[in-house]
Amino acid sequence: MKIAVIDKAPSKTPYDRYFIFEYDLYHMSSVPVQKLLKKDVDLEIDLEEYDLVVLVGSEAAKEYAKVTSITTHAGLLINDKFVCITNPSSLLFKPEGKADFQRALDKVNAYANGELSKVSTRGDFKGIEDAEEAKQYLLEVLNSNVPYVSLDTEGTALYPRDGYVIGLSMSYKIRQGRYISLDVIGEEHIEILQQIIDKYTIVFHNLKYDWKMLEYHLALKFNPDNVHDTMVMHYVLDENAEHGLKALALKHTDYGDYDKELEDFKRSYCNSHGMLLNDFTYDLIPFDIISKYACIDTAVTLELFLKFIEILKKNDKLLNLYKNILIPGTIFLHYMEEVGIPISVERMNAADKYLDSAIIAAKQKLYEYSEIRLFEEMEKVVFNPNSVVQLRKLLFDYVGLSPTGKLTGTGKEAVSRDVLEELGEEHPIPKTLLEIRKLTKIRNTYVVKILPELDRDNRIRTYFNLIFTTSGRLSSSGKFNAQQIVRDDPIIKGCIKAPAGYKILSQDLQTGEMYYAAVLSGDVNLQKVFQSGGDFHSTIAKMVFDLPCAVEDVKKLYPAMRQSAKAISFGILYGSGPQKVSDTVSLATGEYYGIDRARDDIDAYFSKFSKLKQWLNNRKKFIETNGYTYSFFGRKRRLINVFSADKGIAAHEVRSGINSEIQSLCSDINLLAAMDSAKEFIKNKLDAKIFMLVHDSIVCIVKDEHIEQASKILQECTQKDRGCSIKGSPIGVEQDIGEDYSFGKFDEVYRLESGSLSRI
Repeated sequence: MKIAVIDKAPSKTPYDRYFIFEYDLYHMSSVPVQKLLKKDVDLEIDLEEYDLVVLVGSEAAKEYAKVTSITTHAGLLINDKFVCITNPSSLLFKPEGKADFQRALDKVNAYANGELSKVSTRGDFKGIEDAEEAKQYLLEVLNSNVPYVSLDTEGTALYPRDGYVIGLSMSYKIRQGRYISLDVIGEEHIEILQQIIDKYTIVFHNLKYDWKMLEYHLALKFNPDNVHDTMVMHYVLDENAEHGLKALALKHTDYGDYDKELEDFKRSYCNSHGMLLNDFTYDLIPFDIISKYACIDTAVTLELFLKFIEILKKNDKLLNLYKNILIPGTIFLHYMEEVGIPISVERMNAADKYLDSAIIAAKQKLYEYSEIRLFEEMEKVVFNPNSVVQLRKLLFDYVGLSPTGKLTGTGKEAVSRDVLEELGEEHPIPKTLLEIRKLTKIRNTYVVKILPELDRDNRIRTYFNLIFTTSGRLSSSGKFNAQQIVRDDPIIKGCIKAPAGYKILSQDLQTGEMYYAAVLSGDVNLQKVFQSGGDFHSTIAKMVFDLPCAVEDVKKLYPAMRQSAKAISFGILYGSGPQKVSDTVSLATGEYYGIDRARDDIDAYFSKFSKLKQWLNNRKKFIETNGYTYSFFGRKRRLINVFSADKGIAAHEVRSGINSEIQSLCSDINLLAAMDSAKEFIKNKLDAKIFMLVHDSIVCIVKDEHIEQASKILQECTQKDRGCSIKGSPIGVEQDIGEDYSFGKFDEVYRLESGSLSRI
């Protein structure tokens, strides 16, 4: 076999150390370059001369294999000729990629030495467009007596309520699958499907989506105790990796890029019809193309499940995490998403008009400054606040502000929010620009996006995700990002409004991260702070600095010392040093708080809480030695970058590991509390439903007469002893009750009259 290796440019990379075969080495650029530009490429090569071409790095992969994601396609044989692999030199600073690199390298060597042949889509796959044939297949599955059946749907929308099912696929054994057009599915088929679901354990990839689709459109019911999700399973096994089905198929099976024909059709159709890819729907795909793709989807899902479950069974911590938290949590989020976030259309429309006017007014304010007018005159353009290039030129060339020294990834002067805040101390233009950014973001992110997406009941239904953060915290995506609601302005929170006869009930954990730091570290002195029951930061300040006053007087008599204690408490969990503490206290108090003073405060703090310091040091050593850590509930955080040659990256990875132990515990406690509360609401026949989990808070809609009981249940479920509590002092909670999610602050700040909003 004749083999070529193509990389970006000449380097010292010792390919002979990795490739155990003979090859010809080529460089896209004949001279060393940092960043490869099109003009640098001078390689002339006849690829037909070679049986196999190994493409090293993203530049070569994109140029020759037309692959945009090298990590997804690493080690995969493309068009029977190309194999991609990351550049091994990158592993020096990104050691987290070693496992994937080695996996891809093994495949490259196997292809080169004839040990591995082409990818294979062989199997018993078939599309069904006949009602009787569909019935016979479903009966075959029903009578098969297998333990697991994988199930998937193809639909016309990303959100189940926005579209409909066009077909469903099913696999009950390896390399087998059927795709049944929904056009031939009738009542009899649905009855057999329900029997299959009742009899067998059902395996999904992205359980929430397919559950909703089948529940909405076919009225199928699932047993929460008898379902699996390979996407969640893979998250448990590798929280750092991509969890999409295609990526997992490429990585863990030999099906290869099995949806290539489908993707080629999508692109071709969009090009010929002048359509954007985002507007393409799967009902436009010919049956013969979509059926093959859909059949393999469920076959891959079943294969992945059988592989992943065996790995999980070998690690009790991971298995318990999956079975007891993440799968029940996924199902709970499914039901929570269905409740929907209640929106006041009147308030939202009024907010739209108000924000639009406020943005126009802020932009007009810019023209009060001669620098803006001079900029437009000299540059012969209308100033665009969203243009980074224009912004940089305006601030540094026309306004004459001194660069902060903070640079972008490309080495240019940064004009980010923190830079504008710093420059705003010297000139009012940056402050006005920040106001424009803030107002525009609120309007575009929420108001403009939400109004067209409301369901007929005036609720917005979005996604809450368990598997998209490495820390274990929930994320939110889709039509409404609940995790990014602006805190310091009630305009959007005030638009989340309960229907008549109901209230919004919200509960937050109090100083949750410090509480669980006290639990995990076993620091008795820190635990005593919580047992005392007073203001946390005032109690800390009094203990650390021996303040000669009562705890309740600390905030008034020693505000800087309290702020210092607060900054240290929160900062130490994130690796803050004296400089950070100094800056935080100075900003909060309006008076300079020296670095030396901050350093002394940190020393005093740890002299009181030495066990906490010891725990932090022990966790640091463990992570640096092992490259991973486990949370209280068994989440494994893989931290391979602690072995990076870059000390900054390594140190950040250590901090991330320690943070994850604490943050994930907060998040898991909140999730478990929400799950238990939802069950208790049903058990006690309360008209109360949880509709959001935001950071460390649980947010509900509750019937007026059930508020007291629901509040009690919420608190009791949160403070339940799960083996991670301070004796005699459960985690503190704070509850708010009101007509809207701003809890009255909307009406305090804004006046709503005749559909118009004005600031009071």
